[in-house]
Amino acid sequence: ADRDIFVAEQNLHHALDGDEVKVLVFARKKSKRLEGEVVEILKKARTRFVGVLEINAKNSYLVTDNSHIPYDILIPPGNTNNARNGEKAIAEIVDWPKNSKNPIGKIVEVLGKPGENDVEIHAILAEYGLPYKFPKNVNDAANKLSDEISVEEIKLRRDFRSVPTFTIDPVDAKDFDDALSLQKLENGLWEVGVHIADVTFYVRPNTTIETEARERATSVYLVDRVVPMLPEKLSNNICSLRPNEDKLCYSAVFEIDDNASISKEWFGRTIINSNRRFNYEEAQQVIETGEGDMAAEILQLQKLAKLLRNERYKAGAIDFERSEVKFNLDQNGKPLGVYIKENKDSNKLIEEFMLLANRKVAEFIGKPKAEKKGRTCVYRVHDEPNPEKLSTFSNFVKKFGYQVQTQSRSSITKSINSLLDQVQGKAEQDLIENIAIRSMAKAEYSTQNIGHYGLAFSFYTHFTSPIRRYPDMMVHRLLDHYLKGGKSMDAEILEPLCQHSSEMEQKAANAERASIKYKQVEFLSDKIGQVFEGVISGVTQWGVYVEIVENKCEGMIPLRDFTDDYYVFDEENYCIAGAHYKKKYQLGDALKIKVVKANLEKKQLDFSLVKADDC
Repeated sequence: ADRDIFVAEQNLHHALDGDEVKVLVFARKKSKRLEGEVVEILKKARTRFVGVLEINAKNSYLVTDNSHIPYDILIPPGNTNNARNGEKAIAEIVDWPKNSKNPIGKIVEVLGKPGENDVEIHAILAEYGLPYKFPKNVNDAANKLSDEISVEEIKLRRDFRSVPTFTIDPVDAKDFDDALSLQKLENGLWEVGVHIADVTFYVRPNTTIETEARERATSVYLVDRVVPMLPEKLSNNICSLRPNEDKLCYSAVFEIDDNASISKEWFGRTIINSNRRFNYEEAQQVIETGEGDMAAEILQLQKLAKLLRNERYKAGAIDFERSEVKFNLDQNGKPLGVYIKENKDSNKLIEEFMLLANRKVAEFIGKPKAEKKGRTCVYRVHDEPNPEKLSTFSNFVKKFGYQVQTQSRSSITKSINSLLDQVQGKAEQDLIENIAIRSMAKAEYSTQNIGHYGLAFSFYTHFTSPIRRYPDMMVHRLLDHYLKGGKSMDAEILEPLCQHSSEMEQKAANAERASIKYKQVEFLSDKIGQVFEGVISGVTQWGVYVEIVENKCEGMIPLRDFTDDYYVFDEENYCIAGAHYKKKYQLGDALKIKVVKANLEKKQLDFSLVKADDC
């Protein structure tokens, strides 16, 4: 069984957070908890760390601001890689003598002056072990690829170039992974084509580009840039489904009636030529006004998407709609403003057909047919929520007057959807949505199919974004192999790649969050002393976290700032409570704060309490 073992600092023996270790467990003393000592480090989580170089008369140290390594790294003379005092750099630990407190390292990369936008963004990527540029040999290999499409290749494909086709993407996107086509067939049905960039036609196994893509496993979307999985020549040029250009695709094509029932499906390689590149705002305008380019196609697809969505909710899908924090940046990356990006119908239209293609590809590969069993696939799986977390969540929302039923699967999803509906526009909306998401399991990649709980699909994969996700490339290859009559692939070969992709996805998400946090701190750094309306977004024994309503920036008010009483942290009820006057500050409460300090190095904001509204 999973048990926590406490290891005192002196018994860590140079093991760091995240390392895989062998532990000797002590004989139990009076205390209830298990205690132990690290006897061997089996696998280092990481050996490279980011920090600021401090050079003094005697020694040089890389001072990290990372809780994962509470020691400075000693950099011997000759190992500084010409980094100057006060510069941000990446050091690699090369040795850690047994009796030495500090590890010994060498500077492997100099990032530059702290505080400069590029330096800080590169530091965030390095912090999570993510690259920020391509090796020369990978770019060279990409530049050698031809974007000419041969007549022989076209003959092997189903030709969609004369069918009305378009893409809808964010206004600043350059890598267009997916396009939709629509035409009315003679049999009265609608033919909907979901056309996905045919990345694996260009990126072949055992090539330089393939190896790099597999290692990266995902593109990373930071506040001011994309760090792509594939070199720009592929991601923004050859593979990107740009308008009025012939493009090679892998497609899922469906025949659908007016009630969104699917009577026929087809998968295979195609060639398309997109008539129009819409951004979400333009497509939204067509949906709202009923006028504009390709209005007939967009409005018909919108009708079908709504019907498909209703089907999903009936089947028990959970309606998580996340609002994203976005920034208006100047040319130097300085944030001028913060805004919240909402999911509108144009986003949902695309999303619905991507979900359909992903689900149908997974069913085609993995669902057992009467005469044969399902074949190995790379699934996107999402486990059921942990009952303990769910009951904690249910108790939490009761404090706001909401109910979550936890008896059965259908009652859970119904009541969570109803709750997410009820909190729309309320002060506690963000908070409840965040905690709901945290009480759910994380979605990940696996060859073992347990279905996708949040979407209520028993078969689901990722097929629609091969420019930015490696698992989608794996799925394209599997689909190709099976369409050619190939035998079921060995899951043991694919499973480690699934695990690696899940890990890299998590790192990318953490880096993205860190870049948002950095910009939020930078945005408020010239607003010291200003007062804002906020909502309590977290409560801990050392203070209360508050999110500013208008810009979603989060900071902390230390417990010592609550001076009208002696406040105690009440973990059960997500609040701090005054010992004498019984006043409570609880998760979700509205209050006014003043910005006291913005620490860019640590990506931290300090707030102070302005007289709270009388609750």
